[in-house]
This record gives sequence, C-alpha cells and structure tokens, in this order.
Amino acid sequence: MKFKKRICAEVLFLPLLALATSATTPVVAAMQQAEPGPLPSKTVIVEWVYRVQYGHKDEWWRIFRKYQIAILDRQKQLGYVKEYTIFAPSLHTSEDSRWDYRIVIVRASEDPPPGQSEADIARQLFPDQGTFVKEENRRWELTTNHWDLPIHVVRADAAD
Repeated sequence: MKFKKRICAEVLFLPLLALATSATTPVVAAMQQAEPGPLPSKTVIVEWVYRVQYGHKDEWWRIFRKYQIAILDRQKQLGYVKEYTIFAPSLHTSEDSRWDYRIVIVRASEDPPPGQSEADIARQLFPDQGTFVKEENRRWELTTNHWDLPIHVVRADAAD
C-alpha cells in the first residue's frame, strides 16, 4: 500500500511541477507561444542529459559550470544559443531512470556559425588548454551516463 501511495503522490506532483516549471522557465515559456505555430524552421532544440557517479555530484557540477556554462553563455552572447535552461530532479527515481542534470538548449541553427562551435569557444575562453582538457576529462570520468537528444515541440492543436 505504501508503494501505491507513493506512485499516486508522484503522479499528482508531476503535473504541478510541470505547471510551475512552465511558468518560470524561459525555454518552456518560449515554446508555449501565444500564437500556435512551429518554431522557426532553423531553430534547433537539444537536451543534454547527465547521470553522475554517486558522491561526486558537487565536483562534477563545479567543472561543468566552470567550462560548459561559460561556453553556453558565450555562445548565447554571440547569438548561436538563443536560450538554455538547466534542470535537476526534485525527487529521486529508480537507478535505471535516474538522471542528475538536464540542459535544454535552443540554438539558432543546427550548425554553429564559424568560430562559434563549442571547441572554438573553449579555445577562446580557456587558453590553458591542458588544464581545460584535464578537468573536462575528469568530468567525463565522473559521468556514468550521458546522451544528447534533439527534441522538438509537439503542438496538440496543430493540424495533422
């Protein structure tokens, strides 16, 4: 009986979480345009999902914030990244579906303009490439699972 109550509480909580998130998250709010219609055809939305080794979440986040967030911020300044939002779970799940961070990125296009790729920006922002590579390699050592998933908005009111 305990198990059923927990599932019911989570099932009821998830729509509330989605509603609260949609009201406060710029990416989700941007995707819920007042006028129905697709996002511009060249806009690309991608989701990065990470699962981190137990006990190393703080170290992983420190490295990710230092490098990846700095790169995303620079790409946003240059216009290639339109918006990004970072999500972390509020509750826990089973190990097979566990994730620690999701980053939803809205890009202006599939391919970056010249000089605006992740590698180009990393070389510009972090001239000590030895340290950059060493610390990013450490972050990947702490990552137990990762995937990049191109996603798109599905409009329920759109014509078939």
